[in-house]
Amino acid sequence: MAQRIEDYALIGDHQTAALVGRDGSVDWLCFPRFDSAACFAALLGDADKGHWRLAPAGADTCARRTYLDGSLVLETVWETASGSVRVVDFMPQRDRAPDLVRIVEGVSGAVEMRGVLRVRFDYGRVVPWVRRCDGHRVAVAGPDSLWLRSEPAVRTYGRNLSTRSEFTVSAGQRVAFVLTWHPSHEPRPRLVDPYDSLERSLADWRAWSARCRYRGPYQEAVTRSLITLKALTYEPTGGIVAAPTTSLPEVPGGVRNWDYRYCWLRDSTLTLGALVAAGYQEEAAAWRDWLLRAVAGNPADLQIMYGLGGERRLPELELPWLRGYERSAPVRVGNGAVGQFQLDVYGEVLDSFSYARARGLAAEPHAWKIQQALMEFLESAWREPDEGLWEVRGPRRHFVHSKVMAWVAADRMVRTVESRPGLPGDASRWRALREAVHREVCARGYDPERGTFTQSYGSAELDAATLLIPRLGFLPPSDPRVVGTVDAVRRELGVDGLLRRYTADGTSVDGLPGTESAFLVCSFWLVDALRLTGRAKEARALYERLLALRNDVGLLAEEYDPATGRQLGNFPQAFSHIGLVGGALSLGAPATAD
Repeated sequence: MAQRIEDYALIGDHQTAALVGRDGSVDWLCFPRFDSAACFAALLGDADKGHWRLAPAGADTCARRTYLDGSLVLETVWETASGSVRVVDFMPQRDRAPDLVRIVEGVSGAVEMRGVLRVRFDYGRVVPWVRRCDGHRVAVAGPDSLWLRSEPAVRTYGRNLSTRSEFTVSAGQRVAFVLTWHPSHEPRPRLVDPYDSLERSLADWRAWSARCRYRGPYQEAVTRSLITLKALTYEPTGGIVAAPTTSLPEVPGGVRNWDYRYCWLRDSTLTLGALVAAGYQEEAAAWRDWLLRAVAGNPADLQIMYGLGGERRLPELELPWLRGYERSAPVRVGNGAVGQFQLDVYGEVLDSFSYARARGLAAEPHAWKIQQALMEFLESAWREPDEGLWEVRGPRRHFVHSKVMAWVAADRMVRTVESRPGLPGDASRWRALREAVHREVCARGYDPERGTFTQSYGSAELDAATLLIPRLGFLPPSDPRVVGTVDAVRRELGVDGLLRRYTADGTSVDGLPGTESAFLVCSFWLVDALRLTGRAKEARALYERLLALRNDVGLLAEEYDPATGRQLGNFPQAFSHIGLVGGALSLGAPATAD
C-alpha cells in the first residue's frame, strides 16, 4: 500500500523527480524525464509495480526527516533498539545519465539494514531481465536499463523478481547505493562518485537558495517553495511541470485523476511574478522563453498546456493494470484537456509578456509580433464560450474568469503601446475592445441581487477564480462588487475556512461525478483578496493556517480535505507553491535587495 500523499518527500535533478516515503521506499520515479514511463509505480498500485525500499530490518517508519538546509537533499533518521542510522537521498544534477543516490550512515550502535529493489518498467507493467555485470546489478527491458552498484560493495541477491540486500552499519560507517538509468543500447554510463556528488549537490542547491531576495517573516516557507518550483523545472527548456505525478486523486476512490506532468499556461504570470520578486531572473527568463516558443504558431491553435519541450500532442490513455492510489481508477497518462478551448490562456500569455517586459526581462525581437497575432485572434474569439480555467469536461460556457482574462489581454496590449510608443499596434481598437469586454462582464457576469460575480453568464454558481478580479486590475479592491464577491465566495465555497474552486456536487458544471476538497491555490488567492479589501488580519491568519497544512518537509499537494486532515491530488503541486510565495509577498513582506 502506498502511504498518505503527505508522507512523501521530493527529490530530483531538474529533469525528473522521485517520491520517497517515510517508510524509506521510493514509490514513484520516471526516467529519464518527468513525463517518461515510471520504473517505480507502487504509488499507483502496489509494491509489485516497482519501488526501492531501504530501511532498518523490521522498521515501519522513520523517526524524523528533513531537507538539508537550502537544498533538495533529503535526510531521513531511523532509531532502533540497536542504534540509529541516517539515509541521505538525492539526485545529482546529471551529466548525461540520471542517477539516484542513497547513502546510509551509521549514527550510533549497529543497525541491520534491508534493501528491496523491484524494477518495473513502463508504469509497472514490464518485468526486466536482471544480471550481474562489472560489479553492478543490471536490469534491462526494451529501451530501458538500470544499473545498481554500492560503495563499498554490498552483497545482493535475487528473490521474487526483486534485488535484495542485507548489511549492518555501525557508527561512522557509510554505504552508498547508486542507481543509474540509460538507454539499453548504449554503453554503461560514466560512474559517479556518490560522496563527491553529495557535496556538489549541496553546494549547488545552497548557492541557488542564497540568491533568494525575500527577507520577510515567512522566509523558510518561501525558500522551500522556490526550491520546489526549481525542482519542477525541466532545465533543458525552462518549462515548469504542474506536478511530477499523475493520477493522485482529488477524492480517494474517485475518477478525478489526471496527469499533471506537463506545463500549463495558466500558471505563467503567477510563476513569473514569484520568480522575479524573489530574485530569480534567469529562471524567469527561461520560463518566459519556453512560453514564447510554445505559443508560436497559429493563434487559433493555442493550447492550455504543452509538453516539457513545447510538445503539442499529449494523448490521454488509461492504464488498466494499475489499480490507482487507494483504488482511485482510472490511472491516466497524457491529458485530454489539451484539446480544450480556454479563452483565459490568451490573457495569461499576454499578461506574462507584459509583466516580463515591465520587469526588465530582455524581449525577443519577434515576441511583439506573436503578441499582436494572439490579440488579433482574440478580438474575434472572445465572445465564444469555452471550457474555462478549470478544464471542465461538461458543455462550454461563457465563464466570467475567461472574459476577465480577455479584458486583461486588451488592457496589457494598450498599456504596452502607451508606454512604448515605438511599438506598432492599434491602441484605439484595443481600448474599444477592453471597454466592450468590461461592459459585458459587468452586465452579464454579475448578480446584483446576491452582490457577486458568478462562475458564468446566467449561472447561480460561484467560482474562486473571480477572487482574482482586483489583482488583475479589472475593478479596484474597494468596489462593492469586489467586496461582495469575496464575501459570497467565502460563504458559498468555504469548507472549514478554506475554499473549493467551485460547486462540485456531482451535478455541477464540470460534468464529473463526485465532489472535491479545498483547492489550496484558491485559498491563497483568498489571502490576497482579503488583504486587498482591507482585512489584513484575517488574511494573515488564513495564510498561517495554510502554512500549517504543509507536510513535515514543507510540501503541498493540490487539495486538502479538512474532514480527514489529508492532502489530496498530484504532489507536490507547483500552483500551490506559487500561491504560497505570492501570499507571502502580498502580506506586506516584499522582496528586498541585500
